[in-house]
Amino acid sequence: MTSGIDEAAVLEALKVVVDPDLHRDIVSLGFVKQVRIEDGGHVGFTIELTTPACPVKDEMKAQAEAAVRQLAGVTGVSVEMTANVRSAAGGPEGPAPLEGVKNVIAVGAGKGGVGKTTVSVNLACALARLGGKVGILDADIYGPNVPIMLGVQKQLSTDGKKIIPAEKYGLSVVSMGFLTKEESPVIWRGPMLHGIIQQFFREVHWGELDYLVVDMPPGTGDIALSLSQTVPVAGAVVVTTPQTVSLADTRRAVHMYKKLNIPVLGLLENMSHFICPECSHESDIFGKGGSVPVADQLEIPYLGQIPLYQPIRVGGDEGEPIVLGEPDSPAAQALSDAATQLAAQVSIASYDQVSATAATV
Repeated sequence: MTSGIDEAAVLEALKVVVDPDLHRDIVSLGFVKQVRIEDGGHVGFTIELTTPACPVKDEMKAQAEAAVRQLAGVTGVSVEMTANVRSAAGGPEGPAPLEGVKNVIAVGAGKGGVGKTTVSVNLACALARLGGKVGILDADIYGPNVPIMLGVQKQLSTDGKKIIPAEKYGLSVVSMGFLTKEESPVIWRGPMLHGIIQQFFREVHWGELDYLVVDMPPGTGDIALSLSQTVPVAGAVVVTTPQTVSLADTRRAVHMYKKLNIPVLGLLENMSHFICPECSHESDIFGKGGSVPVADQLEIPYLGQIPLYQPIRVGGDEGEPIVLGEPDSPAAQALSDAATQLAAQVSIASYDQVSATAATV
C-alpha cells in the first residue's frame, strides 16, 4: 500500500458522488465495492448501481475518478461500473416471491385502444437493451397479442416439471397466444382466469430476471386482483392517451392499483401527438397535455409522452418493436427514456422498502 492512501480516505473522497434518484452519496448507499490500493499509487474500485439502465452512470464514473485523483499520492484510478437490481416488492405479509424474479411490473390501462401492449413490449425490449434480464408475461388473456408484436410463433414446451418460456430479443416470453389457435376466442369466467394467471407465474421456469413485465388486460377486472394475490408486485405503469375519456378511465385504473396495494410507478402518455413526415406540422389528434396534471393530481411519477408514429404500428405488426427497429427515432428514444425512468422508480421503491424495514428493526 502506498503511504498516505488508505481505503478510508478513498471512501471519504467518494462521498461527493450522489445518486440522482436516491439523493444520497454512493458510499452511504453501499455502492462502492472492492477498493484496491496498489503499489505506485494506483487505486481501483467497483461502483455497483441498482440498475443497468442508469442514464448518468458515465457521469458518476467520471465524478468518482476525479474525486479520488485529488487525493495526495494517487497516480491513477480505475473504476468498474456494474449493477445489481434489487427487489422492490415482498415482505413477511402477502404472497410469496416468485423464485428468481426480482421485480414484477404490471403495465395496465383504464381502457382499451391506448397502445398498452405496444408499450409493454417496447418497455421490455428497452430494459433488456439497457442491460437488464427481462421477461414478459402476456396476461391479456382475451387478447394475447404479445406473440404477434415480438414475431414469435411456437408451442410452449416443458422440462418435465415447469413450462419453458419462449425466447426472443433476449426476452423470456409466455402468452396465452402460445396455447390457443389464432382465431379461437377465450371464453372464461373469473376462477379460470385466476387459475391460468397462477400457472403462468408459479409453473413457469422464468430463471433469473431483474424485471418481469406483465401486459395486463385493459380496465379494472379480475386479472389485476389475481395478480395482487399471486405474487408480490413492484408496481404498475398506467398507459393513457391525452383524450379526456382515456384520462377518466386512467384515474380509475390508478385508484384500482392503489386499492390493491400495488404502487403506481408512473403514468405514460401514448399517441400524444402526430408529426407530419412531409411538413413536420404537429397535430394533437387526441388532445394535448391532459396527462401531466392528472399525474400531478394523483401524485404519481410521469414517465413521458410517446408520439403517434407509423413505424411503431408497422413494427408491432411485423414483430420488430420500434426500440429495436429504429432505436434512434424520436419515438424509440421516448420509449427508452420511459424505460430508464421506470427502472429508476423501481430502484427508489427498493431503497424505500429497505429503509422502511430497517426503521422497524
